[in-house]
Amino acid sequence: MAYQLPGWAALAPTLTFVAAALVLFLIDSIDPDSENRALLAGTATVGSLVAAGFAAWFLIAGTGEEPFTLYADSLVVDSMSLFFAFVFASVTAMVVVASYDYMRDHSYQGEYYALVMLAATGMTLMPAANSLAVVFISLELASLPSYALVAILKKNRGSVEAGLKYFLIGALSSSILAYGISLVYGVSGTLLLPEIASAVEIEGLTGVLGIGVLMILGGFAFKTASVPFHFWAPEAYEGAPAPISAFLSSASKAAGFAVAFRVFTVAFPVEAYVATIDWVLAVQILAVVTMTLGNFAAATQDTVKRMLAYSSVGHAGYALIALASLTGTGSDQFVLGGGMAHLLVYGFMNTGAFLFVALAEYWSVGRTFEDYNGLAKQAPFACAAMTLFMFNLAGLPVGAGFMSKYFLFAGAVGAGFWWLTAVGAINSALSLYYYSRVVKAMWIEEPTQEFAIESKPVGLYAAIAAAAVVTVLLLPGFGPVWAFAQDAAAALV
Repeated sequence: MAYQLPGWAALAPTLTFVAAALVLFLIDSIDPDSENRALLAGTATVGSLVAAGFAAWFLIAGTGEEPFTLYADSLVVDSMSLFFAFVFASVTAMVVVASYDYMRDHSYQGEYYALVMLAATGMTLMPAANSLAVVFISLELASLPSYALVAILKKNRGSVEAGLKYFLIGALSSSILAYGISLVYGVSGTLLLPEIASAVEIEGLTGVLGIGVLMILGGFAFKTASVPFHFWAPEAYEGAPAPISAFLSSASKAAGFAVAFRVFTVAFPVEAYVATIDWVLAVQILAVVTMTLGNFAAATQDTVKRMLAYSSVGHAGYALIALASLTGTGSDQFVLGGGMAHLLVYGFMNTGAFLFVALAEYWSVGRTFEDYNGLAKQAPFACAAMTLFMFNLAGLPVGAGFMSKYFLFAGAVGAGFWWLTAVGAINSALSLYYYSRVVKAMWIEEPTQEFAIESKPVGLYAAIAAAAVVTVLLLPGFGPVWAFAQDAAAALV
């Protein structure tokens, strides 16, 4: 007789991150001033890779094809939660490997890696949340360590200031989300997502419920850095250590979208709400404003890191198309799958771009576009990888960034929202301008300074190389990614 794994084993990616955090706490408690970077970064890396391995294994084995719930139905393990667990674990692995070099001279390294593991724990719980209570708790578990990580550079005034701003705005958004959840609970009498949909169908829709839904949407808009809740992102990304900027703009953003996908498709189905509470219209407005303002703001920046911060705001607008194109018909699975596939690819190419900025900061190159002039002569491999990331973020057919954006836009057209695709295509064309500025500076412009590049940090190079290789290989291998993304979308619709 075959041994049957207990149900909680399906949470293996989450439990792996918890175990890694506890091991890091133990190491730090034994030797609080430990300078053994290899042990700390290695523990975090192993934890991340094991979590990614569990998520991939479960996906390939079909563990999530038959969704099952845990702990009084408050958590659900399905293809969608496993798909995003793989995304978060992959980004976390690249971030901690890059941090081995970036954090070499900084204090609080044990706390740093433990906080990254705890934030990743919250992120893996967010797409598995089947109750609004778990939604709030998991979001806070992801957010609270993030506030500390942004301000981890204690002697850097910009880092501390960014952490404080991020915390204050995050506290405000959490209060808005919590109040919206209370209004929904007051109307439906339950916090479980499927039961909310059933209760509202029986009792009818009210104005109080509409306010609650919009407040929940606002809370998620903050987490995904969508306009007008985006103003924390440029400050936090610029002040934070560059690997943490990569972590927040890739994994944290994907987590916000993952939980929004589940909440709005399960608890507030379009077909039941569109006549009274047209939240899809609100998301459409958010998508257009977010991608447009994000791209125009990115085009006016003088520093590369801040440009990437506003670029991530623009990409939040693209991902919002997946929610903005829901109609309650058979097209929903395609467009939701497009959004999920884009978030997976975005996790690699955007993380790689921010890690290149981390490499530039490691070398003390500077922050402006002009500081990057002629850098390709000194570091051709890293600059080639950055060029790849820039062109993929713009949607050129040199990697999987083109395919994921193409399928996302195709899903919107198929659902009848061609105008959303038109706005997205125009903004993608605009983005090519500011992405090309980085490429031009590195490869064409003459150097304005002498570069003091004396070493090639192994961790940063390994993480950038991994992101570049995966971004390229996902172009010919986009078929499996699309299949898993469609399975993940099918779990919701």
